[in-house]
Amino acid sequence: MPDSLPPCLPHSVGLAESLNARFRDRDATIAVIGLGYVGLPLILALVEAGFHVIGLDADPARLAGLAAGRSPLRQIDPDSIRAALCTDRLRLTGEGRALVEADAILVCVPTPLGHHREPDLSAVESATRLIAANLRPGQLIVLESTSYPGTTRGVVQPILEATGLRCGEDFFLAHAPEREDPGNAQHRTASIPRVIGGIDPPSLDLALAPYGAFVARTVPVSSSDLAEAVKLTENTFRAVNIALMNELKLVFEPMGIDIWEVIEAARTKPFGYMPFFPGPGLGGHCIPVDPHYLTWQARAHGVATRFIDLASEINAAMPRHVLDRLAEALDRQQGRGLRGSRILVIGLGYKRNLEDLRHSPALVLMEMLVQRGAEVLHLDPLVPVIPPQPDHPGLAGCRGIGPGREALSGIQAGLIVTDHDGIDYADLAAGLPLLIDTRNVCARLGLIGPHIVKA
Repeated sequence: MPDSLPPCLPHSVGLAESLNARFRDRDATIAVIGLGYVGLPLILALVEAGFHVIGLDADPARLAGLAAGRSPLRQIDPDSIRAALCTDRLRLTGEGRALVEADAILVCVPTPLGHHREPDLSAVESATRLIAANLRPGQLIVLESTSYPGTTRGVVQPILEATGLRCGEDFFLAHAPEREDPGNAQHRTASIPRVIGGIDPPSLDLALAPYGAFVARTVPVSSSDLAEAVKLTENTFRAVNIALMNELKLVFEPMGIDIWEVIEAARTKPFGYMPFFPGPGLGGHCIPVDPHYLTWQARAHGVATRFIDLASEINAAMPRHVLDRLAEALDRQQGRGLRGSRILVIGLGYKRNLEDLRHSPALVLMEMLVQRGAEVLHLDPLVPVIPPQPDHPGLAGCRGIGPGREALSGIQAGLIVTDHDGIDYADLAAGLPLLIDTRNVCARLGLIGPHIVKA
């Protein structure tokens, strides 16, 4: 910031112009709080764009691994981390006082659900208090974490303004909802358009500058509330359409109609349709969570969300449907029930080719099988041992079986929950007396037989 400003130039305008110039010239330092699925690719994109970057995380083990050039995420190439470190523009730290050096601070912390499916903003509040403790005039703060409309304005802004500094005058505040799709090689951080909404016009104008320097396109909207609503709309749209396909699967099954073949035929229409697919239940950090943020806020305004609530009920019921199909097939083909049967759960990650277990339906199914008296094994080359899971403590430490026909001996049925590429499905189809397929992977590979059942 210049030592002195012309007396006719308002304080906030001078701060914004000085900061904007640093973003334009790539002379700014940008801090990212939270180096997980959103924050880690973000710091790499910022370094590649030429910014000086501070990566802040509360996990010392994660920081140590990153500093050594190791990637904590399978979809992030360790070489990209080492290349960023070699530029000398990336600094990794667990010290909040480093934030005072930043011109912009991007918050990428988790926003899970509480025990009663209410928003849990404790990580956002903690990060904001950390920023407030180090806040100085002339900084831009951007919340990227997903939340309900009004979070940036009603939660983040008051904490920051409790310092005595004022938004739009001393500091600037915006919301730019993350749009990461882990494992998607086609759409990476820098190529994905970013929606940005500011608390006020100066904050919006300023927030567009750094994002415009490292993403393909910025999409300004009229407020931070609206930007928050955009992200919830995107993921609620997906949740509702997946629920529709799940319900259509249940409708078509007794008619002898294959929902997967229906979808493949329907997707040939070049307008008015886009494909969504049924499955064993929702997983991940967005789709099972975000609609509940919207319904919670809607209830606070006295508005019912019947359509969204129904979709959540349908999706939540899918693991039980899969279990029923497995039990029916065991009884029909082997004359036995789940109790005492050895069941192999195949693929644990919530998404193909990811080791991420957050809200994974595979873990739900494993617990349900144990409750029904089955002996449960799992096969997942990305998750050889199940790490501690807060929602599934009884599964921690379970070690999976290895590949090969001999490992399948004595197993009554396999249950494909996630269709990772690194699994030999032909070997499973040949070595198991019953194979339940929730992802249509066997049909895609041309594996057929009376012992292969879609669920």
